[in-house]
Amino acid sequence: MKFEGIYTPVITPYRDDGSIDRDAFAKIIEYLVASGVHGIINGGSTGEYYAQSMEERVEMAKLAKDVIGERIPLIIGTGAIRLPDSIHMAETAAKIGASAILVGSPPYAVPTERENALNALAIDRSADLPIMLYNYPGRMGIHMGEEFLDRVGRSRNFCAIKESSGDINRVHLLARDYPHIHMSCGMDDQALEFFAWGARSWVCGGSNFLPEEHIALYRACVVEGNFTKGRRIMSAMMPLMRVLEQGGKFIQCIKYGCEMAGLFAGSPRPPLKPLNKDDVRQLEQVVRVLKRTIAEIQAEA
Repeated sequence: MKFEGIYTPVITPYRDDGSIDRDAFAKIIEYLVASGVHGIINGGSTGEYYAQSMEERVEMAKLAKDVIGERIPLIIGTGAIRLPDSIHMAETAAKIGASAILVGSPPYAVPTERENALNALAIDRSADLPIMLYNYPGRMGIHMGEEFLDRVGRSRNFCAIKESSGDINRVHLLARDYPHIHMSCGMDDQALEFFAWGARSWVCGGSNFLPEEHIALYRACVVEGNFTKGRRIMSAMMPLMRVLEQGGKFIQCIKYGCEMAGLFAGSPRPPLKPLNKDDVRQLEQVVRVLKRTIAEIQAEA
């Protein structure tokens, strides 16, 4: 499987009582498909998988596939502390006909690279689907280092990696030493650098509510090879990147951004809380300027 384009880690809308609003979830997916994103990831951290029961995760994976059908690829997240839970999600992905699975490191356990690789290979064997790895040491506590990559590379299924370390040297390492593993941007404020080093996909939470703007950067850099235009679009997006990452309110910002786009998102599940009024005003101002600026850049072209 080739991973190219914008892959949206879709949010999970919750009602005031904390229950999942399945109709709203389906509407968000329809909005994303209509907007032209190239794939959807269900069960990622932006979707708050960590706050869901296994039953809910399985149900939402099935619902996502029912809504998407065969229109665009669906990637199912398998992240979990327990290996049996990750295997269960991988088996679910295979059963429902998902295009690929997302495999991260188990949080909190802090396994060695060998142990982490054996964990990932066990998940691989349970599904036999294309795999996008997810290197996010800020949440998982460990890197998917060279020993890990060499070990999992023995399976043809490990064909992409979402790199979310924030370390630009990892981009260089992946591009030069692991070209057979498609590098996908997982650090939004480094998207331009990822594309310059050969990445052809971007997993971006902001595309939940600004899909066209994220697609515009991908098209400029990857499809058109116009990095002058890409730098201008990236510059317009940088204030949003700063707002999303400040104060640990990433998911809250994404969900409110969806509300701004006319999509019901609801509040995140505890322990997270909705944005306060100051955060809301700041996000609204940033999004207004971003949309206007990128529309002007696109109109010039």
